[in-house]
Amino acid sequence: MKIRLGVLFLFIICFLAACGQDVAQEGEGSSSEEDDSLTIGLSVADLTLERWQHDRDIFVKKAKELGADEVIVQSADGDEAEQNSQVETMLTQGVDVMVIIPDNSDSIGSAASMAEEQGVPVIAYDRMINNADIETYVSFDNERVGEMQAEYLLEEVPQGNYFLMGGAPTDSNAQVFRNGQMNVLQPEIDSGNIQVVGDQWVDDWSAANALSIMENALTANDNNIDAVVASNDSTAGGAIQALKAQGLAEETAVSGQDADLAAVQRIVEGTQTMTVYKPITNIATRAAEVAVKVANGEEYETDTQVNNGEYDIPSILLDPIAVNEDNMVETVIADGFHSFEEVYTNVPEEERPERPQ
Repeated sequence: MKIRLGVLFLFIICFLAACGQDVAQEGEGSSSEEDDSLTIGLSVADLTLERWQHDRDIFVKKAKELGADEVIVQSADGDEAEQNSQVETMLTQGVDVMVIIPDNSDSIGSAASMAEEQGVPVIAYDRMINNADIETYVSFDNERVGEMQAEYLLEEVPQGNYFLMGGAPTDSNAQVFRNGQMNVLQPEIDSGNIQVVGDQWVDDWSAANALSIMENALTANDNNIDAVVASNDSTAGGAIQALKAQGLAEETAVSGQDADLAAVQRIVEGTQTMTVYKPITNIATRAAEVAVKVANGEEYETDTQVNNGEYDIPSILLDPIAVNEDNMVETVIADGFHSFEEVYTNVPEEERPERPQ
């Protein structure tokens, strides 16, 4: 009897131990399932700019289609300190990968390095993050953007006075655009075909700042400016506002970038010469694909490496497209970036091109 009781007691102990093991395994399984959720942090420099609103919408939609459970989006509204703080906050929220559109390419490096140290890969979106060992960089060939801007203006104004209007000095792309512009302009400057009568950078890519700069430039040059190398559409808009006040808007060639709605409207109205269209669907989709693959530990392909001041960063550089009045329908409108009605809203019906089917 004592033996039977002992066997029974041993059986009960083993049974309870087995149950305990099952409970523990079930608990571990639940935790694993929780860990399987995929969260992406998207830090945007400034969502008050139309361009970044498009990027956000396409990126979030594509990331979720590819399996992301959540995309946490924060806008710094042009405040570099706020962006650093927002990135740090997202790290505490358990993001698996950070995608950052820097407001300041230098200062965001500390937050990016913090993320990498915590095992959270960082993807620089459109603008490089300087001096940080980040995962990858997804952008367009921004030097080519600058070359396109200069090429179009030279075609319109092969000789004359040029004003160089750079972007925000805190944006690493602004200098890359300038490099591309000078690749094209320098030989014409050296030959004496064109004269640079002014060169200023526009804080925050602000149209208001560009307006003030252009007003002062026109005054300093007695309105004798033939072309404005504006690095994006916002600065182009400010410059054109100043030119319009002097009756020069349709006489002065002005470049741009981003294919903002106001800019493409100006192009078909005749006050802006061109813009560089960077197909947002392409970059947002590619960045979302890379973000999901990185979060899942999967491999992905890059095109080249771009040095960020300290590291050579694996990079994906997409092709930009120069847009003017002649190819507006085949590019911006055909892609659905803006509708035909939106672009030509200020153009009389009889002056519009054939409506696409």
